[in-house]
Amino acid sequence: MRKSESASKIGKFCTDLPRTPLCSHLPTPLERAPRLSADLGGPEIWFKRDDLTGLALGGNKIRNMEFIFGELLGRGCDSVITTAGVQSNMCRATAAAAGKLGLKCVLLLRGTGEEERQGNLLLDDLLGADVRFLSTKDPYDPRTPGWLEDIQTELKEDGHSPYILHLTGETSSLAACAYVDAAEEIVAQIDDLKISPDHLFVTAGSGVTIAGLVLGFKNLGRDLNVVGIMCSNSTRDFLSDRITIYANGAAERLGLSTQVNQGDFQLHDAYVGPGYSRCYPEVVDTIKLVAAKEGILLDPVYTGKCMVGLKDRIARGELGDSGEIVFLHTGGAPCIFADAGTISS
Repeated sequence: MRKSESASKIGKFCTDLPRTPLCSHLPTPLERAPRLSADLGGPEIWFKRDDLTGLALGGNKIRNMEFIFGELLGRGCDSVITTAGVQSNMCRATAAAAGKLGLKCVLLLRGTGEEERQGNLLLDDLLGADVRFLSTKDPYDPRTPGWLEDIQTELKEDGHSPYILHLTGETSSLAACAYVDAAEEIVAQIDDLKISPDHLFVTAGSGVTIAGLVLGFKNLGRDLNVVGIMCSNSTRDFLSDRITIYANGAAERLGLSTQVNQGDFQLHDAYVGPGYSRCYPEVVDTIKLVAAKEGILLDPVYTGKCMVGLKDRIARGELGDSGEIVFLHTGGAPCIFADAGTISS
């Protein structure tokens, strides 16, 4: 990973955006995983611990919320509405941020309402969210924005000023800005540590996190290859397109001339298994391995599958046997408990 004169700009790209402090532990650690690295026999693995951002068990979504709630409060809103699955880390982070700031939060979760109150769903209740359910499992269902707007109308009639947080909508480019900022943080850390990773592995879900990282590294002139391990049944073409849209939307928000194209990152879809949020034996084995070797907890939906992908690329000899790799740990610990039956069986 080569250095660039643009490294002098670290920490400056996102300063003009409104931001609400929610992460209690920044910068998050970048730490070696020597026992896991030795076991896998490839490059040295370094964990970027965004599972430790703080606030309601942390995770990458807390970074997003700093910028989203900065905009929300700047618009004078007193409530937030969002939608995702019943075990959504994003919804848990939204509820936590809203509660901390004294705002009303309505979560429209895709499910029946009969699901066990465990994992993130349990935390949504504890965090004081108004939890409602709708019967679709398609995160891009075209009717979903209409449902959100129905709740928006309801809240307005009750005297509120609501904000719709929809990561497949306009909120995505703002959320991506959080990981432009995180890319700067990572660059500062690897320079301080005097390491030169060639690859950064990260779970590819909505694509927002990858979008921000790719834009951030490219804008700094860094040749750090961002490798996304897909965790859902979206096609690579569909997700690649979204990543570029989100990244270039973030560049526009930040006033950056840098543009991202689909050749600036990699996506792998071979590790999804039976589907989104569905675990499989190799993921369970990998979660147990990382926990036993490093005391780091991966989840069965996102980071567990990402580590399966990293392990496989090392085993294939595609990443060499020297140098360094960064693994971005995006959090998701509550999903461990929601899927306890599968993991412990």
